[in-house]
Amino acid sequence: MKVTKAEIVISAVSQQQYPNDQLPEIALAGRSNVGKSSFINTLINRKNLARTSSKPGKTQTLNFYKINDAFYFVDVPGYGYAKVSKKERQKWGKMMEDYFTKRSSLKAVLLITDIRHEPTDDDLQMYGFLKYYKLPVIIIGTKLDKVPKNKRAYHVKRTEVSFQLEAGDMLIPFSAETGENKDGAWSSIRHYLEL
Repeated sequence: MKVTKAEIVISAVSQQQYPNDQLPEIALAGRSNVGKSSFINTLINRKNLARTSSKPGKTQTLNFYKINDAFYFVDVPGYGYAKVSKKERQKWGKMMEDYFTKRSSLKAVLLITDIRHEPTDDDLQMYGFLKYYKLPVIIIGTKLDKVPKNKRAYHVKRTEVSFQLEAGDMLIPFSAETGENKDGAWSSIRHYLEL
C-alpha cells in the first residue's frame, strides 16, 4: 500500500477522546519494547511518526495514527513491563479492555511479538483475551533480521505452535530493519480494511 499521508490525530485516555469519524481501525498490541513503533514507521515509510523509545512502557495512551485519511493504526500501551506501578497497569488494562470490547470500528488486532523468543505468558494471555472477544488477530513476529536464515523455519513453527492459531489468524515474520515481509503485512491488513 502506498502511504501518502500519515498523522497522529490524538493520544487518548478515554472513549470520549476517540475519533468519531467511523473510519476502520487496526490496533497494535504487544509487550513493551517489542517494536510496535518501528513496525508502524516501517509500514508507512516514515522515520519517526510513531516515537520509538529505549525506555519500555512509554506508550501510556491509545495513539491514533490516521493513514491516507482512510483508516487508523491504534497503538495501545505495551504490556508486561514491571517498572510501572500496579495501579497504573490496572488503569491501562481497563482502558485497553474498554477499547477492545466496545469499539465497533476496530477491524483486527496486530499482536506484535519478538520472533527470536518463544511467546511469553503475557503474549499468550493477550491472544486468548482477543479471541475470547472474537477479534481477528494477525501475529507479527518482529526482529526477523536477527534470526539466521537456516533457523527461521524453526522460530516461525515454534511461535505458531505456542499460540495455537485459530482459523483465519496468521503469523507474519517481519523485519523493521530490512522491511522484509512489509508487503505481506500490508496485504493481510488490507484484507480487514476493505479498502
